[in-house]
Amino acid sequence: MNRLVAIAVLSTLAALPACSGGGSSCGPSTGVVAEVIDGDTIVLDSGKKIRYLMVDTPEITHGLNECYGLEARDFNSSLVLGYKVRLEYDVQCTDAYDRLLAYVYVDNREVNSLLVERGYACVLYIPPNGKDRVDEFQTLEDLAKGRGTGMWGDCPEVPCVN
Repeated sequence: MNRLVAIAVLSTLAALPACSGGGSSCGPSTGVVAEVIDGDTIVLDSGKKIRYLMVDTPEITHGLNECYGLEARDFNSSLVLGYKVRLEYDVQCTDAYDRLLAYVYVDNREVNSLLVERGYACVLYIPPNGKDRVDEFQTLEDLAKGRGTGMWGDCPEVPCVN
């Protein structure tokens, strides 16, 4: 009986994605933010680019200057630039641009959800990442919309809504 349990446990562990359980196989678990690209992308002092999971902020790169893009970048910068952050990964480690995909924490506060809560970001759910948190993030977005928080009150058209 114990042997069967051990086989079942090992089979389950072998089937888990490489990034589950903290994601140390995806990339660094901490780093100091050396640069803030925009509202949802940062660069660590190691040179690793991090794209925040579950959020999409208005674009300010590649010649774009969407409504609330600068505000999103500045808010993100005020939270993380020069600070040590903790990274938590989900199922998929990187995106098509080879950026690490992570939830970013500073002082035990998750930046991803804070961006949505404060109206600097829309929810961007790209499975398989975020499956267990999509409802939480959508609730935060709905509350921000309802209160007219951030871009929901200041932009004639919210750019990250598809």
